[in-house]
Amino acid sequence: MTPAELIHYLEECRALAAAEIRRIIPADRRSGGALYELMLDYPLREAKGLRPALCIATCRALGGKLEAVVRSAAVLELYHNAFLIHDDIEDESLMRRGGMTLHRAHGVPVAVNVGDAMLALSLQPLLDNVGVIGLGPSLRILQAVARMTRESVEGQALELDWVRREVWDLSDDDYIHMVEQKTCWYSFITPVVLGAIAARLDPERTERIAEFARRLGVAFQIQDDVLNLAGDVGEYGKEIGGDLWEGKRTLMLLHMMRHATPEERAEAARILSLARPRGVEGEPAVPPAIDATLARLVDRGELTPTGRDQVRAALEEAHRGGDTVKTTEQVRFLQELIARYDSIEHARAVARAWVEEAQRALDDCKGWLLPSAHRDLLEALVSYVLDRVR
Repeated sequence: MTPAELIHYLEECRALAAAEIRRIIPADRRSGGALYELMLDYPLREAKGLRPALCIATCRALGGKLEAVVRSAAVLELYHNAFLIHDDIEDESLMRRGGMTLHRAHGVPVAVNVGDAMLALSLQPLLDNVGVIGLGPSLRILQAVARMTRESVEGQALELDWVRREVWDLSDDDYIHMVEQKTCWYSFITPVVLGAIAARLDPERTERIAEFARRLGVAFQIQDDVLNLAGDVGEYGKEIGGDLWEGKRTLMLLHMMRHATPEERAEAARILSLARPRGVEGEPAVPPAIDATLARLVDRGELTPTGRDQVRAALEEAHRGGDTVKTTEQVRFLQELIARYDSIEHARAVARAWVEEAQRALDDCKGWLLPSAHRDLLEALVSYVLDRVR
């Protein structure tokens, strides 16, 4: 499969999932209209379509039919986008898929509710599977989704706990365990497992193809972390260096912390413990409405010019976050340390090793995957994981 054919396959699967999501979200917008419109925001932004493609390709490569798997593929996208909304809030992220994050555009309460609504609407399509693939497979799919949600939130909790407790004494294996829970289950393992169940694959073989997905997922996340530091913002669709601003434990950062001098490590840990600035570049420190109010108070003699200047200075200091937030120079210092100790190359080498493991696991499954464009897609994804730029 050529790169162009792979992208076309991903786009087709993403379009199928998006169409199914439109059917899942209530058409009557008289009650909750604004909610349902916002539920389509992230799913309709330009994205890779990786999860529905893995789900559909696995099912079809095993002889299953599209109608047996498309609802499950759409549910995975609902879960994925709900997780993204909540992750963006937890990480205070500014950009998502080339646009402003939902909580920045509409506020945290609205964004939280949109994410919750996506999760709430994901149950009925899974119950509807009973009429298409039968009760037994439908229950197995529900079990797989239940496992996926538990693993995902446990992985997120583990990462947040590392940040909260300022834990840096972590190995590559610690990172990989976190990634397996936080990313692999909902982005790789479960999509493949749902496709296999929909195609009525036996449990032993399902475990074998799930192992392929696990290994591929680890490589994918490492590459995603690399792109966050070394990618192009126009291609990547998220802010470059966001992981450093957020203090996330990535393979590169952990490698650098293990190899830095004690002085460098101490300074890096101090910087990483700081919050990211609350303001957005280009956003005024003193909102125009407040500035105009201050001017009116001065004109009426109710505030002295000195008092006005002091209020402005206090607002500007609050906007910056004082000395409790990271600065651009400090993040640049972290980037220089990562470059000094070849930490990005270390991460790329680890990702390549996991890709090779994924290829071996897929080779073990080829005897019962039907020769087809669907099997070709699974094969092509192995190299795509490292070649991608977003």
